[in-house]
Amino acid sequence: MPVSLLCLALCAAALVAGSDVLELGDADFASAVAPHDVVLVEFFAPWCGHCQKLAPEFEAAATRLKTTVPLAKVDCTVNSETCSRFGVNGYPTLKIFHRGEESSVYDGPRTAEGIVSYMKKQAGPSSVELRTKEDLEAFVNNFDASVVGFFVDGDSAGLAEFLKAASAMRDGYRFAHTTAPSLREAHAVTAEEVLLFRPPRLRSKFEEAVLRHAEPITPGTLRKFIRDNIFGLCPHLTNENREQLMGRDLLMAIYDIDYLRNPKGSNYWRNRVMKVASQFSGRGLSFVVADRAELGEELEEFGLGVAEAGGVPLVALRTAAGHKYSMKEEFTADGRALERFLLDYFSGRLKRYLKSEAPPEHNDGPVKVVVAETFDDIVNDASRDVLVEFYAPWCGHCKSLEPKYTELAQQLAADPHILITKMDATTNDIPPGYDVQGFPTIYFAPMGQKDSPRRYEGGREVSDFLSYLKREATHTPVLSSAKQDL
Repeated sequence: MPVSLLCLALCAAALVAGSDVLELGDADFASAVAPHDVVLVEFFAPWCGHCQKLAPEFEAAATRLKTTVPLAKVDCTVNSETCSRFGVNGYPTLKIFHRGEESSVYDGPRTAEGIVSYMKKQAGPSSVELRTKEDLEAFVNNFDASVVGFFVDGDSAGLAEFLKAASAMRDGYRFAHTTAPSLREAHAVTAEEVLLFRPPRLRSKFEEAVLRHAEPITPGTLRKFIRDNIFGLCPHLTNENREQLMGRDLLMAIYDIDYLRNPKGSNYWRNRVMKVASQFSGRGLSFVVADRAELGEELEEFGLGVAEAGGVPLVALRTAAGHKYSMKEEFTADGRALERFLLDYFSGRLKRYLKSEAPPEHNDGPVKVVVAETFDDIVNDASRDVLVEFYAPWCGHCKSLEPKYTELAQQLAADPHILITKMDATTNDIPPGYDVQGFPTIYFAPMGQKDSPRRYEGGREVSDFLSYLKREATHTPVLSSAKQDL
């Protein structure tokens, strides 16, 4: 079938279904994806809770991008060949394809706005050429920061290096370049230089609005310069940039932010956070402000309610290790309450917040139930090896595993050195050292090595678990008499 007819057929099929997301399978995946410069594909399972949450955002993004970048989805429960070919082992998995070839894993935001922004960068040039003062002003007058290279001419070696960097980092940052002498002169660039322009809405007296890259222009030096400076002293955390900002020791001041309708009010509290942040710079803690409506779930993770403090910021702090703290004292305009909170944090006087279910009144089943409050007592019990399953109540794979996992626990019930446990990962904080990205995730915590739990990657039959424990357990497993010869 000619490419044009194939595209029309796919679009027609999508419209009939009332969706702008193309539904692809084993039979048509290769032929449908190949004609397009860029396609974003979601590999999913219908029962997956994360997939269900993503679905409306993905659909909304597809509608906005349908004339620019096609979005497609593959149901892995009925198209196992395609999902296996691209190494899909968790849901949802999002991948970017260029002309039918897998290009990269999509690791951007999972909101409609974030997907649209991310994929538009994939579709356009990696760096926009600027010719006039108006071009430059329009480019840097953006919601996000801008990286602009100023060069002598189009044959410049520095420009070639800059374009390499822009191509490699286009997913996360905005790049433009110019060879116009008037623009170099306007920004006091005598030879060739790269400038980072902070977005106008976030400019403050506490930091420079424009930063200069002082080292030789190479992809490596530019990458470090951008990553070290792109967000500044106190960026605005959104669903679109949270992946880049999380994963570090991070203090969040959460309040009503609206830079479109109320930029002055939005910056009122941000400036007060920045004043305090400047006093604690260099101590390994990053600061952000965030909108309470956008981060409602984040507030719940810290035991804070959306309506707890009117227009005053709520303060939450999460370390890279996953430890959480919340400021109980009301935020004050002079910043003193935030100062006291930080002094207590750095001196080790703060008590961690832990999201946990109540421990069960009776825990005498073969599989022991663990909650966040009892994790140390049960899983980190130094006298036992412990197998712990992190599950979600809605997870289909978890439900399929349950009878086998229970049988495993029954066969090991008499063993004083091995304990089989499970924890609902949707209602309890995951302890540091455990990486849970999908369900079920199973870890083995041997006695004497509780700080280094091992992810279980074996089969899901009872015999697979028992074979694993025979190899890895500190003591030879004691099985029920009927299974001693396994």
